[in-house]
Amino acid sequence: MKHKMKLKDKPFNSIKYGKKTIELRLYDEKRQLLQVKDLMEFTNITTSEKILTEVVGLYKYPNFIELYKAFDKVSLGYGENDNASPKDMEEYYSKEEQDKYGVIGIKVKVKNISK
Repeated sequence: MKHKMKLKDKPFNSIKYGKKTIELRLYDEKRQLLQVKDLMEFTNITTSEKILTEVVGLYKYPNFIELYKAFDKVSLGYGENDNASPKDMEEYYSKEEQDKYGVIGIKVKVKNISK
């Protein structure tokens, strides 16, 4: 199955260049359909560039606090010197949404990059 998701420029490029390997999302109805070996096409919302990735792991947690504890910050898309905080994800998903659905870390590997 192929899923489509949009990303801002920075996280898109972090996945493209193999730095970010865990995509963080709400475990809502759309993400509950994900399975290992599924394909995910990410579109850069700034440039419209696309990356095709394969889902190689799915990690469910009650909230981003627990997810952040499980992975190193670089795999989550932060730089070595960045301050990684689960609160950063509240820009995208409210605490109420996290409590309702839980969250998921989607481990991906790049298969193809297209303009």
